[in-house]
Parts: sequence; C-alpha cells; structure tokens
Amino acid sequence: MFSKVHEVAKQLNQVIIGKEKQIQQSLVCLLAGGHLLIEDVPGVGKTTLAHALAISLGLRFNRLQFTSDLLPTDVIGVSIFEREKAQFVFHPGPIFTQVLLADEINRATPKTQSALLEAMEEQQVSAEGQTRELPHPFFVIATQNPTHQVGTFTLPESQLDRFLMCLSLGYPDAKAERALLLGEDRRSLLRTMSAIMQADELVDIQSKVRTIHVSASLVDYIQKLAQATRESKHFAEGMSPRAAIALLQAARAWAALEGRDHVLPEDVQAVLLPVIAHRLRPLKAVSSKANASQELLYQLMLEVPV
Repeated sequence: MFSKVHEVAKQLNQVIIGKEKQIQQSLVCLLAGGHLLIEDVPGVGKTTLAHALAISLGLRFNRLQFTSDLLPTDVIGVSIFEREKAQFVFHPGPIFTQVLLADEINRATPKTQSALLEAMEEQQVSAEGQTRELPHPFFVIATQNPTHQVGTFTLPESQLDRFLMCLSLGYPDAKAERALLLGEDRRSLLRTMSAIMQADELVDIQSKVRTIHVSASLVDYIQKLAQATRESKHFAEGMSPRAAIALLQAARAWAALEGRDHVLPEDVQAVLLPVIAHRLRPLKAVSSKANASQELLYQLMLEVPV
C-alpha cells in the first residue's frame, strides 16, 4: 500500500523539481494526520506544491487567499435568511473540504487566523451556536511569507502549534532552475496530473502508520529531547506534550515511508527540525538568519545522547 505513496512522490517530483526532501516531508506530515505550513518568499512553488498534493491524493480541494480584509465568516460560512423557507440557512465556507489551502495565511488579521484553530484541532467548526463536523480526512496546507515583508501578521504560538510540520522550499539549484526555465509551465502540468490515491486509501494508510512499533527506549529518547528543550537557556519555553506526540507520529510516518515496521532514532532526527523548530522561540537572536530556532535545535539534538 505504501507503494502508492512512493508513486505520489514520483509524480510530485515531476512538478516540483529538485525538492525531493521537502516533498517527502510533506507526505510524512499528511500520513501522520497533521497540518502543513510552508514558509518562504513568494514565487518558489509553495502554492503549486499544495495543489499538487491535493490532486495526487485524490482529495477535494479549496484554495482561500488570505488578505487583511478577510473575515472569519469568509472562512467558516454564514447563515443567510431565505424568504422561500422563511428561515436562516447556513451556507458553508471554503473550510468545508478535505484540503484547504490557506494561501499567505499571515496576511490575514489574527481574528481571521483564529477561525482555523478549532478546525485544525477538533476537525469541526462552531458557528452561530452549532457545531458542524468537517469532512474526513481534513488537512490545512498553509503558506506564509517571511514576517519581515510588508503587510504580514505574525502567527501566534497557539496557531503555529496546530501545524505538525513547517517547511521551507528555498531557491532551486542551478540545474533545477534551468529545467524550470526551459520546461513546461508548472500550472499547465497541474492540469495533466491524476489522482494516484483516493481518500479512503489515505485514511487506511494513516491508520497503519499509527501501528508502527515504537520501543520504550525510543520513547525515552523523545522524552530526553523534550526535556532538553525545556531546560535549555536558549528557548523561552520548551516542547509541549502535544509537540512530543507530533514528533512521535511524524517519526512513525517517516519509518513507514522508509519501509520499516519500527521507529529508529534516525527517524526522529530526520523529522525533528520541521516538526519542532517552528514551535520554539529563541530567548535572543543568536544568528542574523531567520532560522535561528533550527540552528539551536540542531545543536541541542547533537548534545542529547541516543
């Protein structure tokens, strides 16, 4: 069954050139049942990757462009009075789908960003006194521009913690960029893509990922990593229990894609940075780079014995 996931990865690599690692991390995130945040400068393929993932996995897809004037009702939906029925009728918003692409999520105000919190945690939304279930599976794939750019609002820690993984695509290397320049338009390629999996197959694979064996010693290792972040003098606060659970789930998905039925410490290390770095806030800048959290977390990982 995991062979289909590798077929998905192969198809994605034909559209997003030279980003094999990020594509594998994206698939790991979705197989672990988490939400994905892609942070980078405009124009490097964030939206294209999100759209290609939805097509390849055979999921219903909605794209919502976040702007400063977007309202929570534009995300969740609103009740409108219909004269023929003599009552208010709820009209679902774009969040009622299987994959929601929240494009440039940090261009919306915090009030609108918060409309996603319940959906991402509980897979439901509460509106006008009623709770409505979202389709299953349900994923949010959000993109955001660097916070130093004009017109952006920093995502709060509570929002960042809802994302299982945070990735950065980065600029392509010379070979990949040349292929992009001389090849077919990426948007045109999206129209030629086909669904390799269906929603029920994805749900089945996710359930199998949760059965990947985890030894007691590996749980000890994850706990040591969590404790090290909490005791570190470099971070304002350490890993939460939810972050530790997310790390374990992502490691299980990584092991499954590598063809194993058990998790190794190398699997934990492979997903540690994309799962944890965006959840930690450095007490002070130790680097002029934007990825200071990743640098500190990497050094901490080297210090914690396996």
